[in-house]
Amino acid sequence: MRILILTHRVPFPQNGGYPIVVCNTIRSLVNLGHEVSLVALNAKKNHHENNEQDKELLSKINYRAFNININVSVIDVAINLFSKTSFNIDKYYNAEFEKRLITELKKTAYDIIQFEGLMMSLYVSSVRKHSKAKLIYRAHNIENQIWQRLSQQKSDPFKKSYLRMHAKRIKNYELQQLNNFDGIAVFTEQDKTTLLEYGTRIPIEILPVGIDLTRYKPDLSLTEFPSLFFLGSLDWLPNREGIEWFLDNFHQDLIDGELPVRFYVAGNDIPERFDDYEVLGKIFIQGEVDDALEFVNSKSIMVVPLLSGGGMRVKIVEGMAMQKCIISTSLGAEGINFTDGENILIANNRDQFYDAIRLCITDEEYCKAIGANARKLIEQQYDINTVTQNLIQFYNTVS
Repeated sequence: MRILILTHRVPFPQNGGYPIVVCNTIRSLVNLGHEVSLVALNAKKNHHENNEQDKELLSKINYRAFNININVSVIDVAINLFSKTSFNIDKYYNAEFEKRLITELKKTAYDIIQFEGLMMSLYVSSVRKHSKAKLIYRAHNIENQIWQRLSQQKSDPFKKSYLRMHAKRIKNYELQQLNNFDGIAVFTEQDKTTLLEYGTRIPIEILPVGIDLTRYKPDLSLTEFPSLFFLGSLDWLPNREGIEWFLDNFHQDLIDGELPVRFYVAGNDIPERFDDYEVLGKIFIQGEVDDALEFVNSKSIMVVPLLSGGGMRVKIVEGMAMQKCIISTSLGAEGINFTDGENILIANNRDQFYDAIRLCITDEEYCKAIGANARKLIEQQYDINTVTQNLIQFYNTVS
């Protein structure tokens, strides 16, 4: 098959859930013998060749990136208050990119065009008009739910109202777009149920996050025990909200309380204000790390204090593959076929997080057992080769 992947950001480097999912899918499609093209909006002016792994993948596909400015001014935000749409979606529309995309479609006859996320659906009408390909929408999240859940965490009436407004506008847009494709791929049963409730009439397939297990080689001899860590991109609001909640609630316990454990925070786009949380020898705000898997391997207990968001958390799947003992909210672990107390620990409030951390930092063998069971779960259900073969089968059902 000739397959075109459309993304609203450059998936290089693979330093977050979205780029990891996209690149794993592309790599597996290529390995199965399909011809893959990737066209990406490049909002952050990312480099396209950050390491040998990226270069190897790029050498096997047709790749183009289009620079786009998604910065929004205070005036733009004010004007948008009187609009019926959300600038969080609209800012990804670019007329020049649309022309380039049409040129691409006239030049190459694709069998499948896959839209990675809601932002790229801005171009579905033009794609439909200029291509006979089957159009697949991969819903990384139910976008309006993220904003609705964010609003529920706010106590400030203005912020709560503002976020609810965006949630409503984004939901209206999602409802308009859902049946404009030939099929939808989701990561979780919860997301499929939601889309069906929204009135989706086209085929929906549940395809979980898949990873290449050969890349995940845990070495427990290099792991610091006990140690807590968080890894995630803080340009995604639910991640930022969750880690702020955790630091605000446990800052004192980690410094001089009854949780004698070091806490490491790593990821890209960490705001400068997070430096205020850092405490010498206790709390480390590291920012982006050179090798994410090496960082994960070096720490023992992963925390995922996600309070809003949706879809499936790739970092949990990766953490499980690296045999980490993970403490997560139910929402953070959504879509993963976990068993609480066997391959992950679920904590939904401060007291539950405290008890779970206390248990884990005092019992190394228990942590290792949770991590070993987590790895088994990933091996059984989340191998990228199996997931991609199921994706191809889905392509064929809508063709």
